[in-house]
Amino acid sequence: MLPKNVLPKTTSISQDDTHHLIPNRFYEEGESVLSRLGLPPAQMEHLFQLDDATNGRLAGEANLLPGITVHELVFAVPHYHIVNAAFTHARPGGSRFSGDDRGAWYAGFSLKTAQAEVAFHYGEGLREVNWQDEETVAYREYLADFRAEFHDLRDEDLRDDTAHKKYLQPDSYRASQQLGRRLLDRGSAGVVYPSVRHAGGTCIACFRPALVGNVREGARVTFTFPDAFHAPKVKVSR
Repeated sequence: MLPKNVLPKTTSISQDDTHHLIPNRFYEEGESVLSRLGLPPAQMEHLFQLDDATNGRLAGEANLLPGITVHELVFAVPHYHIVNAAFTHARPGGSRFSGDDRGAWYAGFSLKTAQAEVAFHYGEGLREVNWQDEETVAYREYLADFRAEFHDLRDEDLRDDTAHKKYLQPDSYRASQQLGRRLLDRGSAGVVYPSVRHAGGTCIACFRPALVGNVREGARVTFTFPDAFHAPKVKVSR
C-alpha cells in the first residue's frame, strides 16, 4: 500500500495527438449563443460587453482570478484562447484532479477515450434532470502534444492498492482533487491516469498552460443521446 503522504511516481511523457474536446459553443471561431437572440445591434453590443465582463478567461488574462495568475497563461501561440480557457473556466465543483478555482487541460490519449469521458459527463447532466427526449450536442476536438515529467497512476503493481484506487473512484473526486492540489502546490506538471469511463484508455490532466504544446484543431464530434439513460450515437466529421 502507498503510504499516506507518498506521491505517485513521475514518468517522462512524450505523447503526440492527445484529444481534448470542448463544447462547440466555446469554439473560438463559432457564433456566440447570444447571436441567436436576434436583438438590435445596440442591445447586442451591451450583451456582448456583459458577457465579456463575466468571462473567466478574460478575467484570468487580466490577472483577476485567485486560482491562476496571468504569468502562467499563454499568449501569441495558436489557439491560446482555448488553452487559457481550460485553466480559467473551472467546472463548478471541480473535475477529477482540479478544483473549482482553477481548471486543467484534460485529454484522452485516443479520441475514443475523450469521447467516452465527455459522453459520460454530459449524460450525467441529462440524468440529473431526468431528460426524456433526444438531445444532440456538438464538440470540437483540439489535439495537443506533451513532453514533460508527469505524475503517473498507471502502475500495474498498484492496480489493487487502496491508496491508488481512491484517486480513480467513478463517483467521487474528493481524494483525487486533494491529490491534485498537493501536486500542483509542489510544482507538478500534471497526472497521467487510466480512464475511469473507457476501459483500457489513458487520460492526461495537465496543470500548466505552457506545457500544452502544438495545439491544433481536429474534428467536430457530435453526440446524439436518445434520452438521459442510453448511450449516444457519435458522429465524427473531419
